[in-house]
Amino acid sequence: MNNQQLLRYSRHIMLPEIDISGQEKLLESKVLIIGAGGLGSPAAIYLAASGIGKLTICDGDKVDLTNLQRQIMHSSSSVGLFKTHSAQRTLSSINPEVNIVSIAEFVQDKELHQLVAKADAVVDASDNFTTRHSVNKACVVHQKPLISGSAVRFEAQISVFDLRHPNSPCYHCLYPEDGDTEDMPCAVMGVFSPLVGIIGSMQAGETLKILLNMNGTLNGRLQLLDGLTMNWRTIKLNKDPACLVCQTT
Repeated sequence: MNNQQLLRYSRHIMLPEIDISGQEKLLESKVLIIGAGGLGSPAAIYLAASGIGKLTICDGDKVDLTNLQRQIMHSSSSVGLFKTHSAQRTLSSINPEVNIVSIAEFVQDKELHQLVAKADAVVDASDNFTTRHSVNKACVVHQKPLISGSAVRFEAQISVFDLRHPNSPCYHCLYPEDGDTEDMPCAVMGVFSPLVGIIGSMQAGETLKILLNMNGTLNGRLQLLDGLTMNWRTIKLNKDPACLVCQTT
């Protein structure tokens, strides 16, 4: 690192768990973020500020006025722009050293697998089960850690599925694709704006811990937050021996 980098990341370097070697590792890391909305905004901002070497952000939506209540990566001047283009502008202004790759589409199938294969960690900040299951399958195939979050109304959750460990459950173990779960989009249900900030920031934190090989990640644990009472619940997750994704891949 040069002198400017040593100064920029000095508060990380002061932490013995990170130090210079850890910060250098972050500078060489590659993170894929699926979704540039409520969760993706704080996750991307903190990862960029932390000095992740390459951030690839995928989202096919454009910024709408209704997004601005919670999607802090976008401003009033971003309305009408692709979210990924707005994200690139914001993140580059925060940390011009980070390589921001903006993909203005809902990636899937072969392209999704190619992006996951090249990443060191994957942040799922999407808002629907179809995308979450597709991302999970790609992470299982390529053995990549998946940092998953969701929020609607006053309820939120976050977990890590670190597929590098053989005993780790995958997202499908928690929510089978043929289960009785259904999407509850913010456009229909509403969402408390700080809630996505809390979960998205936690996704960034879990991502950094994974990249730095720290202990104590949320792998194998599901954290549930009631935003009205600020009560947290923790549920231990186990691999489903009959899972159709991680047990057959």
